[in-house]
Amino acid sequence: MRVPIEFAPSARSTVGLEWEVMLADPVTGDLVGRAPELLELLEAQSAEERHTVTGELLTNTIEVTSGVGATVADAVDDISAAVASVRRSTDPAGIELLSAGSHPFAQWFNQRVTEKTRYRQLIERTQWWGRNMMIWGIHVHVGVEDRDKVLPIIGALSSFLPHLQALSASSPFWAGERTGYASNRSLVFQQLPTAGLPWPIRTWQEFEGYLDDMVRSGVMHDVSEVRWDIRPAPRWGTIEVRACDGMSTLTELASVAALTQSLVEHFSRELDEGRELPGLQPWFHRENKWRTARYGLDARVIVDPAGSQIPVRDHLLAVLEDLAPVARDLSCSRELEGVRTILQDGASYARQLSAAQAADGDLREVVQHLIREFRAGPERSTAV
Repeated sequence: MRVPIEFAPSARSTVGLEWEVMLADPVTGDLVGRAPELLELLEAQSAEERHTVTGELLTNTIEVTSGVGATVADAVDDISAAVASVRRSTDPAGIELLSAGSHPFAQWFNQRVTEKTRYRQLIERTQWWGRNMMIWGIHVHVGVEDRDKVLPIIGALSSFLPHLQALSASSPFWAGERTGYASNRSLVFQQLPTAGLPWPIRTWQEFEGYLDDMVRSGVMHDVSEVRWDIRPAPRWGTIEVRACDGMSTLTELASVAALTQSLVEHFSRELDEGRELPGLQPWFHRENKWRTARYGLDARVIVDPAGSQIPVRDHLLAVLEDLAPVARDLSCSRELEGVRTILQDGASYARQLSAAQAADGDLREVVQHLIREFRAGPERSTAV
């Protein structure tokens, strides 16, 4: 008998953020697997705070998570406080922090998996692909007050995952090689079972049926193992967007969060008015994901069922105009305006390529560039 999936109560369009952060040697720039020695204290310190600090799949990573924010600014403040608390431990320990979709030169065989049963099971099942999951991302949660809205909004928001992926793209290097992709992470991550683009599921009942099939057949144990680029998060009562590379700076994280929040609220209002939400054919979603993974903000994306195409930069500018009133209502206009700054100055992948070019290809300098950006904010990019 199918077990219903409960969707927790959640205030509409509230925001939660998760940011995966790398630990690195300040001199060599290589990753260091020192999270276990830090986490007991950090987790205890965050127990009474709005934010949390936890471990991840690899011991070279710490994840910081916000509380439930009424606004993007609230959630970003939590993340800022969490990073500050981490620095109070990492600075004296001689550990630097950075974030991107991938590390420019680290090798998978030098990394250690965190000692947790679910991580060991993941690696046992996925083998080479699992061991190669040297990837870092952000997750943006947006509260939805009615579970019947969740799948329609996910369907509409899927058309904008390529835009979010392009803005956040920060993995042009992999294990010491220039990949030719703006977001290599996005294509690596989808190799895991149950990861990648969501299936075109239209109702909560269909989602329950999907999960029932997957649990009965032994593919998953529970809903937490749905690893789509965008998914329902029933425990929190949110839609969770997982398509983005790790953001290299807090200001860019805020901008992507504001765009995500504004899109969810826009589609929620459309449903309130009884209007059908727009969508694309699944094969167009797949093509758009590949294009923005490859070309980043220089991609052309398919924007309607007829197959019309437009540069993703131009489409983003038009979307920003459409969402401006929603952003004002959500008090995130300033953060949303930061999307224009990314379009103007370049996303992290472009800045990393510029840093590599300036250093004659020395990827250690790219790591130092990312370390500086994590501390101080984006460094201006030049065209590559």
